[in-house]
This record gives sequence, structure tokens and C-alpha cells, in this order.
Amino acid sequence: MLSRNQIKYIRSLELKKFRNEHGTFIAEGNKLVNDMLIAFESELIIAKPSWMATQGDIPTKELLVADEEDIRKASLLKNPQDVIGVFKQPVYDIEEANPSGQLVLVSDGIQDPGNLGTIIRLADWFGIEHIVCSRDTTDVFNPKTVQATMGALAHVKVHYADPEAWLQGYKGQPFPIYGAFLDGGNIYSEALSATGAIIMGNEGNGIRPAIEALVTTKLLIPSYPANRETSESLNVAIATAIVCAEFRRRLS
Repeated sequence: MLSRNQIKYIRSLELKKFRNEHGTFIAEGNKLVNDMLIAFESELIIAKPSWMATQGDIPTKELLVADEEDIRKASLLKNPQDVIGVFKQPVYDIEEANPSGQLVLVSDGIQDPGNLGTIIRLADWFGIEHIVCSRDTTDVFNPKTVQATMGALAHVKVHYADPEAWLQGYKGQPFPIYGAFLDGGNIYSEALSATGAIIMGNEGNGIRPAIEALVTTKLLIPSYPANRETSESLNVAIATAIVCAEFRRRLS
């Protein structure tokens, strides 16, 4: 049986201040926890005996058997699964996010945890290994973001930095900077590179002016047909999927 303090600790990780205080984050669910165990150092695993029976050695500092009631009390999900894991937050070197040699996604103030989680999942799918996030982007270790990545967080490194400074100063090496705008050139006819930075903006305000000034190629995802009245814009995660798919299509 879990103690009250253990349950309190696990549930506290819903809040960023406690995640930062402990340097940990929470993941829930059979597949997600298994994916996290491969990529991150595990502090604590609580699980039903049925889940443990399907595992070999479980690499964690602390392993606790829990019944359904324990899981329900500790879980942040509406429908808890068989296992909850607490993992150490990784520390990455942003120097690895080299836009002169690869495609790097940039989040300029994305606020919705589900959107960021989906974008991480998309980056994984399209072979983009790094995402640079402005400091006002939602926390990648928000439990909703972690769940939305569906395990892709194990394969994509997310960095927080000042994107304006990062875009201007990566070792003085020139690289193309793309951004999605309503006044951009048609993405299906613009020249696209296999390297560079792709900036995706805030859900309501788009890309901020200071960063827009650094963009070398503005891209438009055209509606169809061109003269048809449509909704004002696409969801940022959907727009990211379209943009990434077109960049990768050019390489096929």
C-alpha cells in the first residue's frame, strides 16, 4: 500500500513548481512508462502485479507493488492504467540542436500542453531530433504534454532558450529560417532545405515580431480552393504536421 506522502508526492508533480523542485516528472500507462524507462532515469515505479509479471528487470531506484485503489489515488488520469512512473528530468546540450546541419523545430510561445505533445510526436515521426522552445512555451514535462507525446519524448530532445538569441547566434553558421504566415509564399512551390529552423508560433498571436524579423522564408499553407471562405487559421499542431510532411516529401 502506498503511503499518504508517496501519493502526495506523485500528485504534486502535476504542478511545475514541484516538478522543478524535485527535478522529476510523471508518466502513466503501460506503453508510455516502458518507453520512458528506456530513455530516462527512473526514480519510482508503482504498478499492479499484473504489469510487473510482464516485465523483466525494471531499472528503477524504487519499485512498489500497488493495487487498483493505490493507482487510482495517485493517478492524474481520468481512467488510470496499470503503472505510474516518476522519472528524472534530463539535461540536454542545446549545442546539439544544430540548424546548419539538420532541421530543428522552434516553438515560439506555444501554450497548450496537448499541442506541444503532439508536435513532439510529429517531430519523432518525421525524424526531427531537436525542438527549441521559447521560455514562455508550456512545460514539456507537464503530465498532459508527456501523455500527448505517446512516448516520442524518449526520442526528441526539447530545449528551452531565448529563440531570438539562438537563431542569431548558432556558432555564426548561416542557415535558413522558415516560419508559417498568412502572407507567406505557397509552401508547395517555395524552395525548401533539408536543414534549418522551422518556427511555429503561439496559438493566438502567431510568431512574435522580433522573431519574424529573422525569418528568411515565410511559408503559407494554402486553403483549397484559394477563393473559398474558410476558418481563420489551422491549429498549430496540424500546421506543424503539414509543414514537416512537405519538408520531408522533398527529400523522398
